[in-house]
Amino acid sequence: MNTQRILITTSWLNEGDDVHRLLLDAGHEVVYGRPADLKSQGLTLQDVIADVDGVIAGVEPFGADVLNAAQKLKVVARTGVGYDNVDLATANARGIAVCATPGVNRQSVAEFAIASLLNLVRQIPQNSVIVQGGGWAQPSGRELLGKTLGVVGLGAIGKTVAQLARAFGMRVIAYDPYFDEAFAAEIGVERVELPELIANADAITLHVFLNEETRHLINAETIATMRDGAIIVNAARGGTVDETALVEALRSGKLAGAALDTFEQEPLPADSPLRGVENLILTSHIAGATHEGRARSGAMAAESVVEVLNNNLPRQCVNKEAVAAAAV
Repeated sequence: MNTQRILITTSWLNEGDDVHRLLLDAGHEVVYGRPADLKSQGLTLQDVIADVDGVIAGVEPFGADVLNAAQKLKVVARTGVGYDNVDLATANARGIAVCATPGVNRQSVAEFAIASLLNLVRQIPQNSVIVQGGGWAQPSGRELLGKTLGVVGLGAIGKTVAQLARAFGMRVIAYDPYFDEAFAAEIGVERVELPELIANADAITLHVFLNEETRHLINAETIATMRDGAIIVNAARGGTVDETALVEALRSGKLAGAALDTFEQEPLPADSPLRGVENLILTSHIAGATHEGRARSGAMAAESVVEVLNNNLPRQCVNKEAVAAAAV
């Protein structure tokens, strides 16, 4: 058996867990370079990636400098849906397979989005702070029943959000360039263009990848067209929301609230203007962080690495054509 070396950088994967055992059973050597490992040893990713054949990666940047430090590298498998932290152009040029774990955390993220909506409309975090501090306030919140939810991105996660929202009696409108008409008809989702969605939704949830088309999709101009008192939930990618414009809209009262689980810079800087905004819920990129979702994600990433090292390209490889071309 051809033993190859696999680096794990995902912070929540550990020695002795199912992923570790899966890789060992496949005959590979496993090493760890999680953020806490690197910090404690005073090392960087470049220091630990040089002699590895595969990586199971977290959210840290795998730029050209990191990828080019690993001349044996054949595969980077992300434990997550997105892969924008991996320099795809460099991976393509090098023939490095890049894999993601689509669908594994859709229930986790969808439940988080609905939980965020409920917390925002009922002001649960703010009321908890008051009661914990010895106060006793009973503000009036709002129900989701009858409100219009705008779902931006009707992929696996967006569809699950739509299903959950419909169960609450919400009207659901959605925008997606590749709109699933059959699903929408079955669940009762209305297809609209993006400007119409932004103008007519009481609440907006984002479920899109980050690219040049979606960067700052929510900005001062689009916020100006929203309903007064609308709310926004972003559990997709931080760069899809212009954070400065969001803060201004929240402080002015244009928006009633927002929940952000992802940010343009992570971890969120101590001096970020997002901190201290009363009607803004901030969480540390945990929408997909359930035991169930992480178990599925870790297993799929490990299986992808094993497949690539066995000279196969799994369906979740996002750059199959480039890898195949580089092998010619």
